[in-house]
Amino acid sequence: MANNENADIESPIFSLQRVYVKDISFENPNAPEVFEASGKAPKIEMNLGLSNRQVNDEHWEVSLKVAATTRDQEGGDLLFEIEVEHAAVFFMKNIPAEHIPSLLAVDCPTILFPYTRQIVSQLTVDGGFMPFMLEPVNFRGIYENQLQQQTAEQEGATVQ
Repeated sequence: MANNENADIESPIFSLQRVYVKDISFENPNAPEVFEASGKAPKIEMNLGLSNRQVNDEHWEVSLKVAATTRDQEGGDLLFEIEVEHAAVFFMKNIPAEHIPSLLAVDCPTILFPYTRQIVSQLTVDGGFMPFMLEPVNFRGIYENQLQQQTAEQEGATVQ
């Protein structure tokens, strides 16, 4: 009897289906003069964005957006600018609804990030620069901080 009950319960399934570039841009407007810039480390401004959307009942798209601008420390001249939107489709079946937000905010981007990092690195090499290596991202920490902020905001709204 126990075997029949277990057979009726389907195991959760989570898998990466496809990885792809949605948008990509590399600008090197001051070449070749920029290659003679000071040997100091450049000033870097970077933004990382994460979004997701449900494609159908069993598929989700998760997208990482990376934007980085690097400038010469001394003159402030633009060295290069990168914008990449990199995405993946994940198959999710029989996963409890309460686990979906964590999968989308932590597990999916953790799987996607190394591919995105490689694209950014290769773009800078192809642009004539040293590889621009994105630092690892703790998506779990970011997700937990967001949950704590939401909880604090909700408690603050309740107190008023």
